[in-house]
Amino acid sequence: MKKILLALTLLVTGAVNLFAQDPIYFKLHGKYPFDFYPPEGEPGCLWLKKAEDPAPVITAAPDPNLPVIHLPDHLTIHFLSPEPIQYVDLSSKAIIADLPLKNLLRIKVRDSAKCPDDAVITIAGEKFIAQYHIVPGGQNVPTEIVIGPGETKPLDISGAGFSQPQLKQLCQNLFCKKPGPAIQKTNAFGLKAQLYQVYSAGDYIFLDIGYHNKTNLKYDIEAFRFTIDDKKVNKASNVQSVELKPVFTLFDQPVFQHSYRNIIVLKKLTFPGNKLLHIELNEKQYSGRVITLNVSYQDVLDADIIDL
Repeated sequence: MKKILLALTLLVTGAVNLFAQDPIYFKLHGKYPFDFYPPEGEPGCLWLKKAEDPAPVITAAPDPNLPVIHLPDHLTIHFLSPEPIQYVDLSSKAIIADLPLKNLLRIKVRDSAKCPDDAVITIAGEKFIAQYHIVPGGQNVPTEIVIGPGETKPLDISGAGFSQPQLKQLCQNLFCKKPGPAIQKTNAFGLKAQLYQVYSAGDYIFLDIGYHNKTNLKYDIEAFRFTIDDKKVNKASNVQSVELKPVFTLFDQPVFQHSYRNIIVLKKLTFPGNKLLHIELNEKQYSGRVITLNVSYQDVLDADIIDL
């Protein structure tokens, strides 16, 4: 027993001496903020190195040239974009954001947030990117921010094509032209459908379409349907129909009494000569008044080029 007590006394004395010499310390059951470290050659001893100082925390500061937006508690700020918003990024979890409309973004301080820090919000549309420095707090601040040209930078994305505002402007210019003789037309159920002209610009096809209702019953539009189908359908063969989705429609008019005209935009398309582009107008249920225009590939090839 005496030998054991003597060994323990020597062990504790050596540990105390090393504790005072700095690079190596001794720890008993977490009383000191250090980790156990067995010295080389003595894996059974409870020795450790002095804990290193933590690395300094580097906080990135926002660009001082960014527009500053003040965001008080319990107040919502709306950003109005000139085109549909494609991407939003917020650098702080204390601020929440959502898109109630395609071109409208709203932000507010989270209710559970306490003393939120400054943040940077990034908003990207189809053709632009904009950033703002969000500063919590403030009084009498504007609640509507219009994203103007001076606050945006262009996005040069290959293959992005025209933005929605650009397509709208092109369609409005075409609509202002007086339509000439129809290049394709058909009649059904007292309705007359006409394709006035096909235009092209970049990777887009613009269809100038008109309808005339000769009946006294108004026409409730359900939807347009665009498909590429075979000219002749053999009963023994499988019918392959490819449906196309418009990328832009100038007017969202749900009903017309006598006359209707619209400009509809499709992505540039190619199809063989044995197929047709079908433009189908459907009336809301329960109606059988469906009228279809057939457009040949030659009509697409003869499209007028829009001067940009």
